[in-house]
Amino acid sequence: MPPGRPARQRVVSNENDENSSTRMTRAKAAALDVDVTTQATKQPLQSKKSAVNANPAAQRKRAALGDVSNVGKGEAVEGKKPAASKVGLVSKAAQPTGVQKAQTRAASSRPALATKETKKIEVKRAGSGSGVMGASHKRKVTSTSLKQGILAEDEPVRKKVHTTAETESKKQDRLESQSNKLAAATEKASLKEQELKQEIKQSEGEVELPEGVKSLEEDGIDDPLMAAEYATEIFEYLRDLEVKAIPNPQYIIHQDELEWKTRSILVDWMIEVHTRFHLLPETLFLAVNIIDRFLSQKVVQLDRVQLVGITAMFIAAKYEEVMSPHVSNYRLVSDDGFSDAEILSAERFILETLNYDLSYPNPMNFLRRISKADDYDIQSRTIGKFLMEISIVDYRFLAYRPSHVAAGAMYLARMILDRGEWDPTIAYYAGYTEEEIEPVFELMVDYLARPICHEAFYKKYASKKFMKASLITRQWAKKNAPIFGITDTKLSVDQISALEY
Repeated sequence: MPPGRPARQRVVSNENDENSSTRMTRAKAAALDVDVTTQATKQPLQSKKSAVNANPAAQRKRAALGDVSNVGKGEAVEGKKPAASKVGLVSKAAQPTGVQKAQTRAASSRPALATKETKKIEVKRAGSGSGVMGASHKRKVTSTSLKQGILAEDEPVRKKVHTTAETESKKQDRLESQSNKLAAATEKASLKEQELKQEIKQSEGEVELPEGVKSLEEDGIDDPLMAAEYATEIFEYLRDLEVKAIPNPQYIIHQDELEWKTRSILVDWMIEVHTRFHLLPETLFLAVNIIDRFLSQKVVQLDRVQLVGITAMFIAAKYEEVMSPHVSNYRLVSDDGFSDAEILSAERFILETLNYDLSYPNPMNFLRRISKADDYDIQSRTIGKFLMEISIVDYRFLAYRPSHVAAGAMYLARMILDRGEWDPTIAYYAGYTEEEIEPVFELMVDYLARPICHEAFYKKYASKKFMKASLITRQWAKKNAPIFGITDTKLSVDQISALEY
């Protein structure tokens, strides 16, 4: 056999296509080998020179970068693994000419490495070849690269400082604008306050306050809940309304089975229920007013009076309370004497009888008004609450208005605590003089001078929460009752029958 004759040699035009092959002669194969080696070493360098010549600015920078890339490349080639590890990334069809292919890829990786040093964004694009990735990971760090890295990091630092200065200036501008807005809002509020004061003075000038009477509305201008600019009109409306809310003082006459002692027992039991449920004072006064107004129009049997009382409390709690107790709670309090359906049916009937009119001027509103004129004396107001609740357990107070009862309660409370005279300011805002109040507080003294006939009412105000008002007032009444001409301190016939009941 003739030595060294290649029979048929495959040349792969595409390394991903193993089926494409051509027959070549020995001369053509030799010529092909020479062309490949010459083109593989020169073609990337020629393209690099052309790119450098085209951009003179890049030519100045690429001299140092080319040196760095050459040093890194040479060291990486010396310290890297044999070329067989790189050939593993090439397809199997290229293995017969693997040396030539590896040289081509090694030569082509040099400009890719240079571009990686100049622009970090192009690293991913040039990283498709195996030679580039292998050389980039194992390249050593030199002093030139460290200097360039430091210079590259200095620029973002200067930018951050500049940005921080800009943000601080923006913050200062924002704070200045906010302070200006706050100052403008403060000036606007002060102007509005002055306008309100002028309006109040004008309204009081129209009313013409008497001499020695202080204005109470100036203190409540800053509090929107006080409604200082409308307080005078509100209480004028309540005084007109209380005339319509007064029940018939003698409604017991047309009741066949009821007496005043029945009402007294019912109200005392309702005070106990009111205390157990921790309801507001307004709820109790409204509930008793609903009972009296309903009994003034309808005849009720004796066995249905408790149903009227518990239903009135149920309606008043819905009207006054934030969280009203459930109807089943009222059923349990009445010892299951009435079902839920009966209570709801009675509720509809009572509301229809009253024409759904629950606009009752509560005496607590007038008591708070007088207490404001009294500089909010907590002791006077607490004892005044106890004295004012006497009006709901004693039927003799049905003929008096709620404002009249509140004035009498505060007058007697100040007298018991020795708070001074009934000055013009308190008399003006209470709406009653001492002569007008006299019959009301005398009835209160008469009730206090007599023995206890309402246990729940007495125990409620005997606690420390209410400053033991029932004990203090009764002790005072027993000593001072003769001064007011009250000599008979025995129980009345109605009170005796109520105790026996």
